[in-house]
Amino acid sequence: MTVSRYEFEPEAPRAPSEAQWASMTEAERAAVVAMLPSEVPRSTAPEGDRHQIPKKSALEQLRDWFRRHGRSVYLSAELPVYYPGEELFAPDVIAVLDVEPHPRDKWVVSVEGRGLDFVLEVHVRGNAKKDREDNVIRYAKLAIPEYFLFEPLHQRLVGYRLEEGKQSYVPIVPQAGRWSSQVLGLDLAMEGGKVRFFSGAAPLPDAEELIVRLDEMVNAQVVGALERERELLAQLEDEQRAREREQARADQLAAKLRALGVDPDALD
Repeated sequence: MTVSRYEFEPEAPRAPSEAQWASMTEAERAAVVAMLPSEVPRSTAPEGDRHQIPKKSALEQLRDWFRRHGRSVYLSAELPVYYPGEELFAPDVIAVLDVEPHPRDKWVVSVEGRGLDFVLEVHVRGNAKKDREDNVIRYAKLAIPEYFLFEPLHQRLVGYRLEEGKQSYVPIVPQAGRWSSQVLGLDLAMEGGKVRFFSGAAPLPDAEELIVRLDEMVNAQVVGALERERELLAQLEDEQRAREREQARADQLAAKLRALGVDPDALD
């Protein structure tokens, strides 16, 4: 069987198929990877803060959580992703578990040896069908275990999971307003125009909230230090006043002794 030659298409970049990749030398593979764009051509205008804030918050929550728990998880936002023979796509948030989380310009499955584990898309405007329908089919076909879609304007969160041996997603049924992610070991919920992750009953903070907490801790420490300093100064002042009272009483006694013709120093 003859393997067709890989040809790069700038207008619709796609990775080589598995057969094409297998037929290449290491030098040819390196050249192809270098050729694949690390930026996604934007066909629509940026969607503004209501798109950026939930995406950024989700990424910060997950990065802080996995960093504190010492697990190597690669997380990124709008990173070009190349599956074999597939045109590039760039989900809003991706996670790949138990891989080296070093910086990357693109995720090439043939190079990394594995695909994505988790995808979160944030839809504000534009082609809703792409996120609500097309991606449900496409991500399942690519065997991405979990796909979540958050629509802040509609306050809508949906999740899909790929069951073993299946080629189509099964909707994740929420429990008490939370959607369980088996991949991440966390729950997702909607909160204040963002996606909030939970570990059990505990919410995961994002960077802004961590900064606020840090400020509060620092302020509390400063206030505590100032209060301790005031207490110490008050104690020193009390001790100084006590010494002054003792000295005044001693001076009064010495004056009385002198009035009686007694030298106070002779009594020492």
